[in-house]
Amino acid sequence: MNNKIVLGVIGADCHAVGNKVLDHAFTEAGFEVVNVGVLSSQEDFINAAIETNASAILISSLYGHGEIDCRGLREKCEEAGLKDIILYAGGNLVVGKQNWEDVEKRFLDMGFDRVYGPGTSPEEGIRDLKKDLNLE
Repeated sequence: MNNKIVLGVIGADCHAVGNKVLDHAFTEAGFEVVNVGVLSSQEDFINAAIETNASAILISSLYGHGEIDCRGLREKCEEAGLKDIILYAGGNLVVGKQNWEDVEKRFLDMGFDRVYGPGTSPEEGIRDLKKDLNLE
């Protein structure tokens, strides 16, 4: 596994500040970040991962529709030949107040490796990704 990651904001979400914060934090931590930006489709993430031979895709969503936007991503990755890619999702992923354990389970069931709720520090994701990519 290499240290290349694809980062972006999925769906009709235009929240750019968190995306820039994550880009900076992961770059400073030694990752090679390919940022697809905001308003990105599943295909944007997959194409970027294929083009750069990335080891992980990190998706953020703040407008509450992340669950809908992320559905089927693992299957599309596998169809595109990205069978071993690590998938993370984080942010305000669902509409309304929902039990976090339920939300996390739904994302894990969709094939995500890790899921982060609102307010998670970038350092937590960095630590987990280094572990998952055997970079420690």
